[in-house]
Amino acid sequence: MANVSLNALSKSYDDTPVLAGIDLEIANGEYLVLVGPSGCGKSTLLRCIAGLETISAGELSIGGKRMNDVAPQDRNIAMVFQSYALYPHMTVRRNLGFPLEIRKQSAADIASAVDSVAEILELDKLMDRFPGQLSGGQRQRVAMGRAMVRQPAVFLFDEPLSNLDASLRGHMRAELKRLHRRLGSTFVHVTHDQVEALTLADRIMVLNEGIVQQIGTPRELFDTPANTFVAQFIGSPTMNLLQRDDHTLGVRPSDIHLGQGDLTATVELVESLGAEALVHLDQMGTSMLAQVPEPVAIETGSTVQLRFGRTHRFDRTTGLRLPDSGAQ
Repeated sequence: MANVSLNALSKSYDDTPVLAGIDLEIANGEYLVLVGPSGCGKSTLLRCIAGLETISAGELSIGGKRMNDVAPQDRNIAMVFQSYALYPHMTVRRNLGFPLEIRKQSAADIASAVDSVAEILELDKLMDRFPGQLSGGQRQRVAMGRAMVRQPAVFLFDEPLSNLDASLRGHMRAELKRLHRRLGSTFVHVTHDQVEALTLADRIMVLNEGIVQQIGTPRELFDTPANTFVAQFIGSPTMNLLQRDDHTLGVRPSDIHLGQGDLTATVELVESLGAEALVHLDQMGTSMLAQVPEPVAIETGSTVQLRFGRTHRFDRTTGLRLPDSGAQ
């Protein structure tokens, strides 16, 4: 295990800034997830930690040692990419052991390490298969196993689940969480999927245009977003933002209660999702979304009363959170 420290880290391509003065402390054994929209710089930041991108300014240290000029292979990190990057002509066993073959380790040591990793990842029965004979989830487990055999201090994951279908992503999220608990290693994980971030992370860092918007636990980001960007990026469905006289009022769809209250709105659409429904509303020309439990006996075009539960107030100019957010 090792901590990762970023001090005023910046990255630019020629005159184009990509990361702007990022300060971050990742503790030993922490699972940190980097999220943000496409092009926000999250994958670039991961590649800077890995040594695949040079740092323009600032300092990076791993385990207390400065890494700015250290080659990737000497940083004691392992990276798992969106593409599995397995060798198609090698069996699962050979794919798992290949990083140790390159290090010229003995056959006995390689076999021991590979068998141990295969047991953890439940690959025992697949060892003689080739990548083309595996499912997407199995190939991703082999890719993770290939990283694990090296026993790195830090694991770096770059969109590792994005190629999987929805049901398999859910399964692999649970696998990653269990793996992290078992290994106790430091995990840094990049994703565009905020559900993935909320379910996996000890802490989340939200990036936008290379600038840190907020760092905190999933609960902190959901309950007390630092600004309107975080408010709309974290949480599904996204937070409603309503323009008021001197501020922006935020209310999550689950905090809109129908059938009571002083406000009225017109029902534009009801989407039934089984256990809950999404009700699209028009309140005096402003579109809103309410998330309510089923069954919902509301018809399109009808008028409903509504009440807000917990609300959030943001500065209308800067988008920053105002201090007196809370129940209305």
